[in-house]
Amino acid sequence: MKTKNFMNYIKLKKYGVAENLIIQKAEIPKINDYEVLIEVYASGVNRPDILQRKGLYAPPKGASKILGLEVSGKIKKIGKKVKNLKINQKVCALVHGGGYAEYCKVFYKHVLPIPKGMNFNEAAAIPENFFTVWYNLFERGQIKKNDTILIHGGSSGIGTAAIQLCKVHGCKVITTVGNKKKQLYCKNLGADLAIDYNKSNFLEVVTKYTKNKGVDVILDMVGQKYFEKNILLLKDKGKLIMIAFLSGSITKADFTVIMTKRLILTGSTLRPRTDQEKAKIAKNLHKSYWTAFTKKTIKPNIYKIFYLKDAFKAHKLMESSKHLGKIVLKTK
Repeated sequence: MKTKNFMNYIKLKKYGVAENLIIQKAEIPKINDYEVLIEVYASGVNRPDILQRKGLYAPPKGASKILGLEVSGKIKKIGKKVKNLKINQKVCALVHGGGYAEYCKVFYKHVLPIPKGMNFNEAAAIPENFFTVWYNLFERGQIKKNDTILIHGGSSGIGTAAIQLCKVHGCKVITTVGNKKKQLYCKNLGADLAIDYNKSNFLEVVTKYTKNKGVDVILDMVGQKYFEKNILLLKDKGKLIMIAFLSGSITKADFTVIMTKRLILTGSTLRPRTDQEKAKIAKNLHKSYWTAFTKKTIKPNIYKIFYLKDAFKAHKLMESSKHLGKIVLKTK
């Protein structure tokens, strides 16, 4: 067999600790008529990768078992039915798995050109977080100019994307973070108020800040621990949008508040959505924000870049929650 038919990728030896991520060789993926093959220059690291590594998040049917949900690089092969893409084009993409590798295949409508002036490391940090935020806040949340939005985990990849998109949209943004450094970081991104949840009760602070009016929309990734406070903070007809459950997904609650305030509780996870649904998100995001990316009005915020072989170090950093923004793996 010729070496050029093979690539390096990160193999998960078994579910468990970060050290179970090791570099191995495998055949380069074969594409179908509606896919492109991307030579990966960089890939983003995300919380679902951590959960998958631990055996807590099974890949959907048909997805690659290799970790990694977003990549940037150059197109090397194009399927027969693919339109508007060309060989060697610089792109970023939301992928169904397989990002922690030197080559990755992807449905062509999930591929977007890299915004002008942006490098591969930055571009790899766009798809998963910005797709997730756009879909949940704009499609499901229907946020409007002058809405007050509470974003939990403001210094995360999701949080930094959400703060920027909400501010561009003319919203007032409140966020929760774990320390003073993260407070300053989120304020520099545009947050109107950043609350250190280790020093203050965010329910009391937000209630006082909004003069007892509460907030229109909450984007939550914490789950159980924050559920009761979240519903108390929402205005009449407010929306709680859940995208993760870092503190657990099961809770006890008094649903009287939900009825009296006419609250909407919703949420989503991006990966199981159909190719067509994700294609629509990609199209809308490209239409709405690619100019802003080019002008640097909004941008992915990179905290640290690791080589692919050091994926386990990237996972350990993410689990420590010391990062501010995105963690990226690079192959070039």
